[in-house]
Amino acid sequence: MSSKGGGTALTRRSYRLASDTDKPKATGIVNEKLLSDYLYHVFPSTKQEPALASLRKPLGFQDLGAHLERLLSEGEPAEDIRDQAVEGRLGPQPVVLDHTSGFEGLLFVDDDLLGVIGHSNFSSIRATTCVYKGKWAYEVLISSQGLMQIGWCTLNCRFNQEEGVGDTPDSYAYDGNRVRKWNVTTTNYGKSWAAGDIVSCLIDLDEGTITFCLNGQSLGTAFTNIKMGPGVAYFPAISLSFKESVAFNFGSRPLRYPVDGYMPLQNPPTADLMKAQKLLGYMKNVLSTAIDTQDERLVEKDSAAWRLHGEPTVLITLAHIFNHFAPLMCKVYLVEDVLMNFLLGILEGGGSVGEHPLIQQLLDLFWLLMEDYEVNECLKQLMMSLLRAYRFSPIIPDLGFQIHYLRLTTAILHHEKSRKYLLNNVLFDVLRSVVFFYIKTPLRVKEAGLEELIPTTWWPTHFDKEGKDEREPKDESADERLRRRAYERGCQRLKKRIEVVEELQVQILKLLLNNKDKTTGEASRYIFLNKFRKFLQENASNRGHPTALCPPEYMVCFLHRLITAVRASWDDGSRKSPSSVSSEEAYVPPQLFYNGKVDYFDLQRLGGLLSHLKKTLKDDLASKANIIIDPAEIQSASMDDLDEDEESGAAQRPFGAAAMGGALARPSWLSSPTLGRANRFLSTAAVSLMTPRRPPTQPEKVKVRTLAVEHRTEDDIEGSHGNDGLLLGRPPEEPEQPMADKSLLEIVDGIVMMYNLSVHQQLGKMVVVADDVHEYAVALKDTEEKIARCPARRADILDELQKSQKVFAEKLNHLSRRLAWINATIYSKEKMLDVYWLLCVCIRTIEHADSTGSLFAFAPEFYLNVAMNAYSALKNYFSPANSMEELPGYEETLTQLAAILAKHFADPRIVGTDIKDSLMQALASYVCYPQSLRAVERIPEEQRVAMMRNLLAPYEQRPWAQTNWILVRLWRGCGFGYRYTRLPHLLKTKPEDANLPSLQKPCPSLLLQRHMAELLSVDKDMAASFLNSVLNQLNWAFSEFIGMIQEIQQAAERPERNFVDTRQLKVCATCFDLSVSLLRVLEMTVTLVPEIFLDWTRPSAELLLRRLAQLLNQVLNRVTAEKNLFDRVVNLRLPGLESVDHYPILVAVTGILVRILVDGDRQGISRASSVLLSDPCFQLHSIQHLLGEGADSSGPPAAVAAIPAAPRPVVGSLVSAVAPVIPAAAANTAASERKHFSLHACGLRVIGWKETCR
Repeated sequence: MSSKGGGTALTRRSYRLASDTDKPKATGIVNEKLLSDYLYHVFPSTKQEPALASLRKPLGFQDLGAHLERLLSEGEPAEDIRDQAVEGRLGPQPVVLDHTSGFEGLLFVDDDLLGVIGHSNFSSIRATTCVYKGKWAYEVLISSQGLMQIGWCTLNCRFNQEEGVGDTPDSYAYDGNRVRKWNVTTTNYGKSWAAGDIVSCLIDLDEGTITFCLNGQSLGTAFTNIKMGPGVAYFPAISLSFKESVAFNFGSRPLRYPVDGYMPLQNPPTADLMKAQKLLGYMKNVLSTAIDTQDERLVEKDSAAWRLHGEPTVLITLAHIFNHFAPLMCKVYLVEDVLMNFLLGILEGGGSVGEHPLIQQLLDLFWLLMEDYEVNECLKQLMMSLLRAYRFSPIIPDLGFQIHYLRLTTAILHHEKSRKYLLNNVLFDVLRSVVFFYIKTPLRVKEAGLEELIPTTWWPTHFDKEGKDEREPKDESADERLRRRAYERGCQRLKKRIEVVEELQVQILKLLLNNKDKTTGEASRYIFLNKFRKFLQENASNRGHPTALCPPEYMVCFLHRLITAVRASWDDGSRKSPSSVSSEEAYVPPQLFYNGKVDYFDLQRLGGLLSHLKKTLKDDLASKANIIIDPAEIQSASMDDLDEDEESGAAQRPFGAAAMGGALARPSWLSSPTLGRANRFLSTAAVSLMTPRRPPTQPEKVKVRTLAVEHRTEDDIEGSHGNDGLLLGRPPEEPEQPMADKSLLEIVDGIVMMYNLSVHQQLGKMVVVADDVHEYAVALKDTEEKIARCPARRADILDELQKSQKVFAEKLNHLSRRLAWINATIYSKEKMLDVYWLLCVCIRTIEHADSTGSLFAFAPEFYLNVAMNAYSALKNYFSPANSMEELPGYEETLTQLAAILAKHFADPRIVGTDIKDSLMQALASYVCYPQSLRAVERIPEEQRVAMMRNLLAPYEQRPWAQTNWILVRLWRGCGFGYRYTRLPHLLKTKPEDANLPSLQKPCPSLLLQRHMAELLSVDKDMAASFLNSVLNQLNWAFSEFIGMIQEIQQAAERPERNFVDTRQLKVCATCFDLSVSLLRVLEMTVTLVPEIFLDWTRPSAELLLRRLAQLLNQVLNRVTAEKNLFDRVVNLRLPGLESVDHYPILVAVTGILVRILVDGDRQGISRASSVLLSDPCFQLHSIQHLLGEGADSSGPPAAVAAIPAAPRPVVGSLVSAVAPVIPAAAANTAASERKHFSLHACGLRVIGWKETCR
């Protein structure tokens, strides 16, 4: 056998030379007697041998081959016995899933025919082997915890898209999603499963029973008296819904939880297993035996201290062992059962991985004495086994299993040659290697041992008026304080144990980011960089196919470990180059977005499509960045866009027009759960539903050569000899700051992209556990209060309340421990700092890109998205456990983000509708909270004024609702009756989410109001166009609202039972809310700049005032009409129309009337009164309805007369400005009307236009 790893041929001739006793010292070969003793010691026989060495036949290398063959054949079963079929089982070996005829629906099946993913409503598939007698078992590795039914079926079972395993008479299934068992009918059974669990399916065809186990724990007998007899045989089978995935183990690997008496469906390789164990024992003998050539004796030594020094005797002995051992190590069963357990045993002594060099020595030995294809397959199977073991290990209090497997993974990756092979060929191509960085959340707290780590539970019991948890309640009792502190200590214990796992995961990434291991070729970091980029492309370009995406829970953990590892590598480089940028100030230079060195796939840029930007900004690229775009490439890009349009058109055609049959390639994330690219897409309709994507185009050409990602070298990334690498094309506005390792810039860019792809969404999902704790805590507190108030005579009620109390307390005990795990793994202070660092990276990147002028259009949209989403996560997801105010430089960061939002929400360089809407919504949310609003006020005055100018642009031809909302929030708290957080009539109801921006306390900005007043006062044309657009939108919104409530009233009056469409109710409420907000903006404008309406020397002032009066009269007449349609709809109290009420719209109208009729100068009041009264729509009863009083000819309304002296000037002035001009007949007409609304009835005390109600 030759060794490609060592470069030395170990042939039969070498063995003969090695046994030459004439030259022992020159060659390092021992004498014949010592060699014989050594070989007998290494290869002991199990048969009876002479006790004395002198009586044994001398053994040398020339006889070793035959001796070893004889030893390995001892105890091996005869060939005819080995090939004999096992009774009770029918079918081929190995056992796999039947991908030819035994399936129903659409399915993805892995290359090994053991992993499967559902791709339709309810797909089913069975195995190729069945059993009819005896006791049999197989295991299912649960990759997703959704709807699946796992069990057994007969050949006669017929499944469809609605009925699967367990839904037919001769099929039996366990469903851990709904915690039930199925055999036509269903009953409760077992426990709920989670991703990472292993289900064992056992069938006893002697007793006629079926049993299931979860992670080795029996769930009890599920079915008895199952059908048996001639012609009845059971196949392993599964039915699973869309996106759900599992992997089967029929015996191709050792069963993780074998059960005594039950055989796996597939025969274990008994003979090979016996050989492998023997050969491993011989290898251990070599490692623990040293030859003392001086004293000519054998010496026992610690195998952990063994080193590969090149002694010919040892090497030739090992070569003989590996001649038999190497082929066996290509089989997954033997790798997992023999090799992995042996390597794990080496690390059992504890200590750091670096304290166990034996694994490195053994890997050197593998590369030396095994063929390349053998060691490659062995390493691949070893990593697959490790990943599978890590992922499907149960959670125990000290996380011992996870630590054990991660330590071995780290030890293997410490070996340079092995690491590079795995990076190049396995980690991202075959395995879901990101699983190594995931820490799964235990669904079953008791089994995970959290009761031991956190014996005392605690949850918030004090809530503020808005229902939020108080971080430090002042009236906390001593018992509550003790419980809280005990709970916090338990959480700290848990966190420390999780940190051990996280540190090992970071160590793995640091090894993959090593850029110093260049002795055997390209450094690991550059291999990782290319694989990481392809991983991102795979996830970014398959957003339409959810099954192809990396699970977001994996992405979250991977992102945090990668940030830690990248920052450590960045700072290591910065220490060597003190003038370079530190990780604290990290950002992505803008030239990465346009110099073609980094592939952004088909992700949207701020300025639109990349091909369009290349054509329109080619001159700017040439002048600013010294980059020339080849005209031929522009033409090529244009043609590619046409091809893309054709492909997207083809994808929209009916499925029948798609290609028929054929194997489909798919991303490795479809592997289920660990194996690589599938080559089968099973469909009973034989129709392909996936259109292959066009491969990404080559990067654009620049003044230096550019290469595709997979062809890039270190020089292309880091640069050398005047080549800037990734920083090619630096614009003059970009400072020339040295970067320690340019390769890390691309990884940072990838981290930002990862957060945008799925991390933020997952952070929002995990908050639901904290919300559940809050809801149960409120329910428990409410129940305890009811128990305290329950009369002693009502023992029945008291008993029910106590049962509810017990249920709530048990649920809170479970959820509080689960929440501790989630807080430690996802929402800890360290994770919050990671997200904050990412926010700062995005802010600095956007600022640097913005400084490049027109080239800002090349920046990817996801940078702005991540900046907005990261801030939202910090504010909403990490509290109250961690406060954003405690972050370093918090206020400065808020101000920087405010400046970005203020500048770019109306930036003409940004063309994407979605990103523009996101920016507007982010700014609208920003001004709802005092701290972020103060940050907006801290940005430079020039930017503030520019922001207000953009907000005051005409509403036509652009989305205006969010703009109007922003202006309303700047005013809320200053308007008439406008200090309320929630509408008065809704105060008794509980809000769905008290954290919504619309439910925040008013925080008006007088500074921004002043800017608005100055702009509208100075720029008369802008003021006229702005107000005309507001009046136009108010006219539209209120007209739509009135039309809808008429339809709702008509539907309600019909005799037959009618249901109003929920969407119609929602649109109706939206139109009402828009009308109110537009009225508030008008109130804000008329208050801040009354001369726009009342100074008739200004153009359009009189016209604006007449339009305003017309709309106000229309609103008042509709809301206070005689038949009062509005009142009847309000009294229906329809769900969805809760916000529709008299108060919000009438106080808004009153605020405008008070301002123009009371608080102005005499001339202005006269003009306003004249215009209001001269409007044809004016009706006195609307004003009287507004004031809640009737009128007669003898004097003012009774309510006005009854108002105390202090508040009378305003209301009296309002009435006196209108009433004296009204004919007495009109007043008498309105006197008999019954009024439905009164400002006084709502608790309003009118003291001045600024005096408002809460």
